[in-house]
Amino acid sequence: MVFAPFLKNTLFNVLLSSTLFLGMQVSAAEHIAPPSLSSIENGDIERLLPNDEIKSILAGDTEFLSLYSEYMSADFRGIVLLIPDWQTAPTNNAGMSFLRKELNNLGYTTYAMTVPDIDWQASKIAPPITPETATSIPDTTENADKPADIKKQPEPHHVDAIEKVTNEVLDNYKINLIARFNALYQTAMDEPSNIVVIAQGTSAGVLLEHYAEFTDSQLNAFISLSSYLPNTKRNKDLSQTTSLVTPALLDIYYADDNNEILMNLKNRQRWVNRNAKFDYRQRALFGLRDQPEQHARLTKEIDGFLRRLF
Repeated sequence: MVFAPFLKNTLFNVLLSSTLFLGMQVSAAEHIAPPSLSSIENGDIERLLPNDEIKSILAGDTEFLSLYSEYMSADFRGIVLLIPDWQTAPTNNAGMSFLRKELNNLGYTTYAMTVPDIDWQASKIAPPITPETATSIPDTTENADKPADIKKQPEPHHVDAIEKVTNEVLDNYKINLIARFNALYQTAMDEPSNIVVIAQGTSAGVLLEHYAEFTDSQLNAFISLSSYLPNTKRNKDLSQTTSLVTPALLDIYYADDNNEILMNLKNRQRWVNRNAKFDYRQRALFGLRDQPEQHARLTKEIDGFLRRLF
């Protein structure tokens, strides 16, 4: 009984020391960021696909992978550049993986590239203050001593809805995607021929914006699969942008696409009529996009469109 208080205090001190030690270990542990989606996709591609199909391409300081597959028919008809949707691998089962091989049988060499990661933290950098912009900065000291009733009140303004994806995030993705696309295009141009681009989703949307601005492109055809921008205003403007693209354009959509795609289809056709883009075609595909029958019909639509051109 004499040793009971001593043992109790000793046990308490041991538990307290252990708790403090574990707390120090937890606080000292460094945060380890999870691997990026592109690094996981690259690892899967390098592990599962033959080495002779994988090409490493440099876009500035960034290295990315593309999947190369040669034509397997008697006649060589051209080169197809396959651009998957963002956050999607070039081996996806929404048509890209099927087209990558099936177009070889129709006389096309294909390049299917990996897309850049999305920087969700991208934001607009404030412009530096210059003598010209400094004059527009409000002088708060001038009105500091004025009575409250004669101080200038803020004018009412319209508040827009918060976009699902900001312009800054989209622009950042667009810049990185176009850098990769240009590097892939230069690689494909080593063998002069017809150049066709097939792009999906948001990747198709930002590339359409790009080619509407740079009308002197050397593309022979552009094929968009469910082209869309996850920003209400820019997606609405995409209807007009589509009619300004110089290459012949096949606009394919699916019956189960999201409403923002389906609701803008009529506007695209109206803008095409207004701007007299006579080499524009719009096609609908019905059913699930990952079915073999759907892939076969997608290939048939693309082949028929391209045979009318060359």
